[in-house]
Amino acid sequence: MTTETPSPRHPDLLDRPEFVEQGYLFQLLRERIGEQMPMQELLEQLRLELLATTKLPMAIDYLLTELKHSGLMAPAMQRLSHYFTTYQAYLISESESETGRFDTVTALQILEADAKYRAAGATPAGMFLYQFEALCRNRLNYDKGLTAMSNDPIYDATWAKWILMLRAQVGLIDLADLLFLASDEYRRRLIEAKEPLEGKGPFLFGEKEGRIAFGNRRKEPLYLFAAMQRHLGYPAVPRPIPPDRDHEIIPQMARRIERLESRIKLLEEEQRSGVDITKFYESNKSKLKLPE
Repeated sequence: MTTETPSPRHPDLLDRPEFVEQGYLFQLLRERIGEQMPMQELLEQLRLELLATTKLPMAIDYLLTELKHSGLMAPAMQRLSHYFTTYQAYLISESESETGRFDTVTALQILEADAKYRAAGATPAGMFLYQFEALCRNRLNYDKGLTAMSNDPIYDATWAKWILMLRAQVGLIDLADLLFLASDEYRRRLIEAKEPLEGKGPFLFGEKEGRIAFGNRRKEPLYLFAAMQRHLGYPAVPRPIPPDRDHEIIPQMARRIERLESRIKLLEEEQRSGVDITKFYESNKSKLKLPE
């Protein structure tokens, strides 16, 4: 198998204020998208609420231009690869797909937590586990998703090469085994056993990650992610928020009460003198097409 060469990556990550404002933008979009406002109007409104000393307002201007022409944001985010990561653009493109089940609210939840984790000082190992869990939970395309992850500037060339190699092994080899073989815990065991390290690795994860991965072999991968979050403080992937149906309860109850009242009236008429069906006949004679 030929290994795909990672595309050139940005030399530096964005400054912390940029990630703070990105997280705030995705949070406001997620909270206000339920108001049934067009995305274009939402971005125009939210642009005024963002910190003007960051580059995000200029990025939003470019997104608005693309929205006016095509109605999509993903193409503009892909062209703004110096600001938005390829993984962010991939999630938005999946949410904008007409054939997929990945909705915009879920994508904004994931992007919000992603940006806030970067602002708090994300590590490559923690970011990989977060992004990969998001692919698993939402049943997204592993090939496209991992390719987008490999171009994230948080990963160096070694990480990118390993992520691209992972595309061919996901589903064939247990994820916990893959993480264990790429951990310092596995390297420590090799050294203790006096076995050569040539051809092994790369060792990208720490000893704690390796021990947790070894303890979760042959188990559901989601259990592995949960253990990493409990013991190492890695961020959890947001779950879809169930829709609030409370506002529909009163109208539904009103309709049911009306039907019950109609049935009670029929029962009362039947007990008194029987039901007069002529009124039903007169009102529905044209529909039944009965002879007069």
